[in-house]
Amino acid sequence: MSQWQKQLNLFFIAMGFFTRIPMPKWIEVDADKLNKASRYFGLVGLLVGAISALVYTVMLHWVSPSIAIVLAMITSVLVTGGFHEDGLADTADGLGGGWTVEAKLNIMKDSRLGSYGALALVLTLILKWQLLTELALFDPSSVSLALLLGHCLSRVVAASFIFSEEYVSDTDTSKSKPLAQQQGLNELSILLATGVLALLLVSMMQAIVLIAALVIVRYGFVRLFRKQIGGYTGDTLGAAQQGSELACYLLLLILGVSW
Repeated sequence: MSQWQKQLNLFFIAMGFFTRIPMPKWIEVDADKLNKASRYFGLVGLLVGAISALVYTVMLHWVSPSIAIVLAMITSVLVTGGFHEDGLADTADGLGGGWTVEAKLNIMKDSRLGSYGALALVLTLILKWQLLTELALFDPSSVSLALLLGHCLSRVVAASFIFSEEYVSDTDTSKSKPLAQQQGLNELSILLATGVLALLLVSMMQAIVLIAALVIVRYGFVRLFRKQIGGYTGDTLGAAQQGSELACYLLLLILGVSW
């Protein structure tokens, strides 16, 4: 297998892990390749954002921006299978309902949705829609930019946890798919480079503000997860992605970015 085929193989593993888009049958998957595939998690986010932005842009020809935003949000959920939203809900249930680390992790593995998870999910979706709708009031085209940046940068932030934090869940008893548990410097560098490329869509000053703010958001999640469970799980990565996506939309609204 040539070098470009190896990289393509890793990208398709990342795509298959984060989305419902079918992988080609020739793809080879194992634990080592899954770890290396984390370098392309941000690129997969860019793909999800591009698909959502395309739906939003097309639907603007027939419906209002607020309805187009709902359809774009539905598209992202369909493309990813609600993977990150599920992680957010499980994290809220676990951290909100458990008193010990073991109890928190067991609750996260439970497929049932609790009151904390339902509240977190509903409030997050409402806030996401409201932020994007406010962006559309200033410039409808800015929503497409926000979707691209939000989906990409949020996954860069969440995936970077794999490099610095300890994986604390037991994959043998977890209900979720196998997760990348190690990330080398090479994977982290490519992951961050993807985020930098996405930031070329905005001005340098806006990019600096976004980077600084997301570093702070990441620090907050790191402190929270370390205190609550001693590291990260697949569910907490989903929660970090959703939180970082919201932070991106809020910052873009404050900065007043547009195409």
